[in-house]
Amino acid sequence: MITIQELKPFIKEAWEKAGFETQTSVQNSAIPIALEGRDVIVESPTGTGKTLAYLLPVLHMIDATNQGVQAVVLASSQELVMQVYQEFQKWSEGSGIRGASFIGGANMKRQLEKLKKRPQVIFGTPGRTYELIKQKKLKMHEVKMVVLDEGDQLIVPEHIGTIRNIIKSTLASRQVMMFSATLKPDTEKFARELTKDPEVIRINKEEEIPSGDVEHIFFSCEPRDKMKMLEKIVRLEKVKVLAFINDISEITMLAAKLQYKELSAGLLHSELKKLERQASMKDFRDGKLKMLIATDVAARGLDIQGVTHVVHIDLPKDINQYVHRSGRTGRMGADGTVISLVTDREERELKQICRELGVSLEKRVFYKGQIVAEEDRTPSKPVKAKR
Repeated sequence: MITIQELKPFIKEAWEKAGFETQTSVQNSAIPIALEGRDVIVESPTGTGKTLAYLLPVLHMIDATNQGVQAVVLASSQELVMQVYQEFQKWSEGSGIRGASFIGGANMKRQLEKLKKRPQVIFGTPGRTYELIKQKKLKMHEVKMVVLDEGDQLIVPEHIGTIRNIIKSTLASRQVMMFSATLKPDTEKFARELTKDPEVIRINKEEEIPSGDVEHIFFSCEPRDKMKMLEKIVRLEKVKVLAFINDISEITMLAAKLQYKELSAGLLHSELKKLERQASMKDFRDGKLKMLIATDVAARGLDIQGVTHVVHIDLPKDINQYVHRSGRTGRMGADGTVISLVTDREERELKQICRELGVSLEKRVFYKGQIVAEEDRTPSKPVKAKR
């Protein structure tokens, strides 16, 4: 097995600086195959270190003396592109390798300026990346690696044609790597069509990084009362809450009500302008906001440190959505709480989801501003700051 110690010196230095001791299961499995130049399709749960499983091999294989674009990393959301680009900046320090990010909604003139600096690794959303290729601004003839991050969000009807065209514009001998938290049969079928004789790696939950003590609880309430429950949750001490809603039309109203009451809440959804999305993410990451109300654009791939509570304002559409949303807390051994706000009908569906996942689900109520067990009305588990 290839270890970090066998990679280029700047990667080893960054690894030691990050304080990591061992590689995760997905890194152990994917890095050696990636370094052989083989195509790979990877399914690994949220929070298991997928980004470094492709980023480190990419950095190792880039020729810093070649000025051309050699690798392209595609992701479905602006936030995920920027997050991966920030990881690249950290891990490429001292390597001489240049990168650039290209996202929809950003000023095109400024993005063209980035290309003049001759980046060797491109991080982009599919639409903007392909737009630059069509305009012949982004030259792909030396690209030898293509990565699809959160691939099941990329290999969907609205993106698949664009993804195919981007891959076709690269070297015939290119390497394609796809990473995803879930791999549905139709996604895997498309992924196989985009790759050549790929190695398929599946990391199951037992092999992932040990998660902390994550409690799954629910509050029973009518739809009109969900706002009151959010107020109580955001008033808890030392919390960092990521709350999910299905309907984008309701999100602004909810946040406005919380902000009117001078409660610390912000928004994240696809219709916000790029700078507004960046400001919300920064304020939440920095602790200026206690709650971020989001559509599922925030559920995929984003690594937000220290989320103590995930709240399902609306019941997730399916079990995978529940897993992705809930995976934002209890990361890397930290504790967390997953809260679902459900009606009587939704309660039955939620219990079915938790049964299938094999997680314990408990009913809770608020008593004197604290979350308590219904039967004793005394604090069952004090709310504490999670590591």
